[in-house]
Amino acid sequence: MTAATRQEQLATIFKSATVIPVLTIERLEDAVPLARALVAGGVRVLEVTLRTPVAADAAKAMIADVPEAIVGIGTILNADDLARARALGAKFGISPGATPELLKAAAASDLPFAPGIATASELMQALAAGFDIVKFFPAEQSGGIKALRALAGPFPNIRVCPTGGIGEANAATWLAEPNVVAVGGSWLCPAAEIRSGNWAGITAMCARTMKSLKPA
Repeated sequence: MTAATRQEQLATIFKSATVIPVLTIERLEDAVPLARALVAGGVRVLEVTLRTPVAADAAKAMIADVPEAIVGIGTILNADDLARARALGAKFGISPGATPELLKAAAASDLPFAPGIATASELMQALAAGFDIVKFFPAEQSGGIKALRALAGPFPNIRVCPTGGIGEANAATWLAEPNVVAVGGSWLCPAAEIRSGNWAGITAMCARTMKSLKPA
């Protein structure tokens, strides 16, 4: 698979998603019911972050037991994390930033990947490594839509998944930007709702969000 093919595959996944929930899973037993609740609400593309001891096993369980979900791995920090994501059977990978070593490993991998960027210099490094789909993070804290528009001036062909400070109130505004292919955030599955097992509530929130963001 060529680099361009990987990027187009990732673009297709992101565009189909509209919203990508950023999942931090503390208990392995929550993984499958959470994935089912999200899918039932029309949210199929999921980012499981490597932030907890059970994250890899949680992603593995989701992939095995919820085939309707398109599971990716987030918080990829190095080549080892990238290899773990690939071995788990993830459909894509996302990083909050990108070192030269990670960009090199991702360019050599066949896993569709979006490196994180917040500045023009970081974006130039990602583009030089073959990645024109990036995660803009932390989006609001890095200047918000004004910053994205400024970056799109010299780099008009970038495709962006902004994450950080995005929620129900401003997701539609971000999605209206021509360079934005999807948005990421954790508001669809608050930690308190996961801890209490309020799967019906998460499904309802997802359904409401997707109805409001996707054109009829």
